[in-house]
Amino acid sequence: MTFFDPLQLAVGASWVATAIGAGLWLWSWLREKDAIRKLRFLDCGVVLLFASILLRIVAQEKPMSMWDWAMIFVAPLFIAAALWRLARTACPPPGR
Repeated sequence: MTFFDPLQLAVGASWVATAIGAGLWLWSWLREKDAIRKLRFLDCGVVLLFASILLRIVAQEKPMSMWDWAMIFVAPLFIAAALWRLARTACPPPGR
């Protein structure tokens, strides 16, 4: 066992990203009143949640289950859709 294990660091960071993503997702549903800001918080939370889940699937040492395979195919679709929507709801450039 080494003092600094990059795999453990990545998995730990993915759990932190999961907590932040869940917090953003909950904030969007429970506290935010502005529709665009609500959508952006939700999309940021979705990106963080799915990306952290994908990282933990890749980092695991056991064989992948059917759930893992489903996430491998579905998560990138949700991430891409959320990033597309984040780009579409960004502020317009100055002068418009």
